[in-house]
Amino acid sequence: MPPTTPPPTAEAVEAVRDLTFTIGKGQLVCIVGPSGAGKTTLLKCIAGLLPPTGGRLELEGKQITGPPKTMAVVFLEYGRSLYPWMSVQANVELPLKSQGMPKAERQVRTAEALKAVGLEDAGNKYPWQLSGGMQQRVAIARAVAYRPQVLLMDEPFAAVDAQTRADLEDLVRKIWKELGVTVLFVTHDIDESVYLAQRVIVLSNRPTVVQEDITIDLPDERDQLSTRALPRFTELRHHIYAEIQRAKQHTGAIRDAEAAAAASDAASGASA
Repeated sequence: MPPTTPPPTAEAVEAVRDLTFTIGKGQLVCIVGPSGAGKTTLLKCIAGLLPPTGGRLELEGKQITGPPKTMAVVFLEYGRSLYPWMSVQANVELPLKSQGMPKAERQVRTAEALKAVGLEDAGNKYPWQLSGGMQQRVAIARAVAYRPQVLLMDEPFAAVDAQTRADLEDLVRKIWKELGVTVLFVTHDIDESVYLAQRVIVLSNRPTVVQEDITIDLPDERDQLSTRALPRFTELRHHIYAEIQRAKQHTGAIRDAEAAAAASDAASGASA
């Protein structure tokens, strides 16, 4: 037999570099950046699903070494996160059941969570009987029933239509306010980030650093029509879009060099 060629060795990729930020308790923060910037990788590290090769992740002062019990994640592929052979109620109850919670308490929590997402009459249905938007509501209800202190959301509305997306955005803000949960929300949609968040963290191109941490100074009470019509909404949207375009032209290494040069210039000016 002719000799076989060994498969090529996967090239190591530095996805995230020296990336540091803090999120306060009860904040709603969005992360945006160019495609391939490592947003999902970062979220998996925060969730304790992927160990970082360096650095330190902390939740309330304690290092994250595995999935924290006080944290829940809502993924992009909601259809794959729901079990089609289980009813909606059983899907929502599942993490509570795994905790050993008594049946009566599980049922109360599940009913409250389904009501919070507008699916109080869907408990006996199966995921395949629901629309995509309704399935994502089930995934959110499961996270709500768990009553996490921190809710991570990885582009959860990317696969639904625009009208459903707007409804789900309002749902997230409603749940965030009512439960007082800390939300870290990854999205590719700039308008969505401005509408949802108190802060938007813009990531650079890979290897990723924090390019800018932007305060969203819009009114606390928001709605899809009047908020998006505000001149300030447009200004923030344009600013974030420009930052992402700038990020596409630069790598993290170039940004590090620019930052070092700026620091050197500042030091020279101070000494002069």
